[in-house]
Amino acid sequence: MLIHWFDKKVLVIGLSKSGVAAAKFLNRHGADVYLTEYSPAKDKDAQLIDELKNMGIKVETGGHSDEFLKDVYLAVTSPSVPLDSEVMLKLKERKTHVISEVELAFSQTEKPFIAITGTNGKTTTTALTAHILSSEYKAEPCGNYGEPPCDIVDDESIDYFVCECSSFQLAYSPAFQPQISVFTNFTPDHITWHKTLENYFEAKARIFKSPQNPAFSVLNAKDKKLLEFSKQAAGEVFLFGDEVGENCSYVKDGFICFKRDGVEEKIIAVDECPFIGEHNWQNAECAIICAKIEGISNEDIKKSIISFKVPEHRLEKFASKDGITFYNDSKATNPEASLVAIDSFNNCNVALIAGGRDKLTDLTEFCDAVNKHITSVILIGEASDRFEENLRKNGFDNIYREDSMQSAVDKSIELKPDVVLLSPACASFDMFSGYEERGRVFKEDVLSKIG
Repeated sequence: MLIHWFDKKVLVIGLSKSGVAAAKFLNRHGADVYLTEYSPAKDKDAQLIDELKNMGIKVETGGHSDEFLKDVYLAVTSPSVPLDSEVMLKLKERKTHVISEVELAFSQTEKPFIAITGTNGKTTTTALTAHILSSEYKAEPCGNYGEPPCDIVDDESIDYFVCECSSFQLAYSPAFQPQISVFTNFTPDHITWHKTLENYFEAKARIFKSPQNPAFSVLNAKDKKLLEFSKQAAGEVFLFGDEVGENCSYVKDGFICFKRDGVEEKIIAVDECPFIGEHNWQNAECAIICAKIEGISNEDIKKSIISFKVPEHRLEKFASKDGITFYNDSKATNPEASLVAIDSFNNCNVALIAGGRDKLTDLTEFCDAVNKHITSVILIGEASDRFEENLRKNGFDNIYREDSMQSAVDKSIELKPDVVLLSPACASFDMFSGYEERGRVFKEDVLSKIG
């Protein structure tokens, strides 16, 4: 465990939220911190850079200089920096050990981490798990959701770090050893960064097997790849999504149930949960498994689930007016994520707003789901042509094209459906700075129309 940082030169790569957290933590503990950012500084960064320099942290932007890279004891990288980037290749030549901010925080505490990874569902599962554990412990959501763990790792009152982990972070975390590792699901994504689908899978899978060896592994039984992989997973293995094996959580007779060593307990009725859709029930099953492992009572689990508020932009029900209910699922940045939202609606008139920057993934299942569950589709953004072409090839013709989110909202209200669902199945960068801005603009446009 790394504790004594005095006089050690540590390189932090990236002026990201996690990079800044790592730099500040290391500075507090006496390290000689050098923060290097490839992109030129923006006006909005000036105050932050001044703050870091005033703390004694050296900062450079617009490239990675040899002065910053030489004689480095350890490098801590922001998750977005590719493994084959020039700075990583230079550090490899110098035999400099590189880790993530998550691994840095993990190395500085003896408190347990619950690591939650997967393609979709990570944030809701992280938030719900922390919320349930907080009924009895101090459990903090961190990582990609909540605070960077380096910002809170010095808080000795924390009992559990519930950490949402991306594949990028895990690729740089060779010694990260969670007490509980959770794998929500696995679908194609981030292939540009990882180069191959198998590399993407292996980045996530590493926290489930030797040498990282969690005490408990929690995996999705509905996902064929994860069900097969569960046979290799370390520790006590739990499955969710289906009644498989002696340790599992699943929906049965309208209840979310939990089973350990073959003994079944009913935890909560699905109609008491404050969210819809099988994917959200699976998120709850993950959280229930983690809570039961940590000794939370069934009564406290049920109360916590009932009081839970779904994180913003994740099938978030935020308004109703004149018989129309509005859902913001802007976080659905790929077709697989949109599928779980679309499949959550049955036997009602749904207007779907979709489109954005195309990830060029296969649309067959997306189109099939639209045919089953959606009444009308409103397309926006760069992907509109390909989405329309694929929908029409699959026999769906009730399609509208709009130039802005505002006009898409206008059209959706004009159609008078039961539900307006924003679930884009695309990235947002053609029109917005990110899915968060896209979701906020959608909500603002809706609320401005319905009062």
